Amino acid sequence: MYFCTLNTSMKIRVIALSIVLVLLNSCSQKITKSLVVGDAVPSFSLLDQNGANFSSVEAVGKQALVIYFYPKDDTPGCTKEACKFRDEFEVFSDLNAQVIGISSDDVGSHKKFAEKYNLPFTLLADTEKEVRKLFGVPTYAGGIIPGRVTYIINKKGNIIYVFDNMKDAEKHVSKAIEILKKLENAH
Repeated sequence: MYFCTLNTSMKIRVIALSIVLVLLNSCSQKITKSLVVGDAVPSFSLLDQNGANFSSVEAVGKQALVIYFYPKDDTPGCTKEACKFRDEFEVFSDLNAQVIGISSDDVGSHKKFAEKYNLPFTLLADTEKEVRKLFGVPTYAGGIIPGRVTYIINKKGNIIYVFDNMKDAEKHVSKAIEILKKLENAH
């Protein structure tokens, strides 16, 4: 209401100052390089939805990994994405790939989310957003909204595909299957 009582000149100053503050906030965030095709999966450990430790070092070499970063448990887009991964879980198993979802939600939130939607795959709690930073997953709206990125990692631990798309959550699943099938056919 106070903004409406300002004259035009003051409104412009307030808007300009707001823009400067948003830009300064964006620039002050630690700039990390996003991982790209050919990079090795970083070494990390996080707790899963059952409170068990997951180590990337232990997972590499056993099978391909589909690591998908998503913004938040039990939100519309993230639920669609998780349920699509659930619905295609057998396909991923047949392609010898482990599906791993990562968000900044805690273990308890992941447990509820996995139970509510019968999710058969691993959800990792990156509460400090350290793994998200390791991968260089982008954020939006001045760092407020975490990005949605899927990484396909071969058995050797190298990233073979990166899919970054905030809007079409379910497409992450179809792209992952497409790339894993190409990987399988190449062998």
